[in-house]
Amino acid sequence: MRLCKYALIRRWMLPGEKLSYGSRRFTSLSTNPLIHDSDNLVLVEGKASSRTAILNRPAALNALNMSIVGRLQELYKNWEEDPAVCFVAVKGGGRAFSAGGDIVALYNLLQKGTVFIFLLPSFPPLHLYGVHDFLFLIRNLEECKQFFWSIYRFIYFLGTYMKPHVALLNGITMGGGAGVSIPGTFRLAADKTV
Repeated sequence: MRLCKYALIRRWMLPGEKLSYGSRRFTSLSTNPLIHDSDNLVLVEGKASSRTAILNRPAALNALNMSIVGRLQELYKNWEEDPAVCFVAVKGGGRAFSAGGDIVALYNLLQKGTVFIFLLPSFPPLHLYGVHDFLFLIRNLEECKQFFWSIYRFIYFLGTYMKPHVALLNGITMGGGAGVSIPGTFRLAADKTV
């Protein structure tokens, strides 16, 4: 019991959290329009006192993006506060549990906001030999930080989750997908898990 109290206190101390006695309030859900789950990226199954979140992005091997993480955090928060839900499970749709974070989207975000500025030194004239100093100005750096912050915050949330959490691993599981499964209470890996 002491460990549970300590976990809740640690979670309350996170920046951006509003403290309240007896319950948590999350203000970390982004106001980004990508958070709204219009494409059904996370499906929900409910049977009796259990809930199952199904990652539904098989074309991208269920890679985690801001939409999926925001939706999962919202669902898990609601299920933790609901006394009718006794345990929660998560699984992947298709041939992967989760291939981790959506690195392709992150790369595209960085490339869209990158400006190259060439700085040529005056002495010695290294630019004559093909050596240049580059200054990379990344405009979308804050969005990239928000991407990692939301994933790590959700993983921490799972580590301090008050109800049993079961991760059903089948297929490809890497990076952030492993990060979502490891902090849970139980992990079940099938023989096809890589």
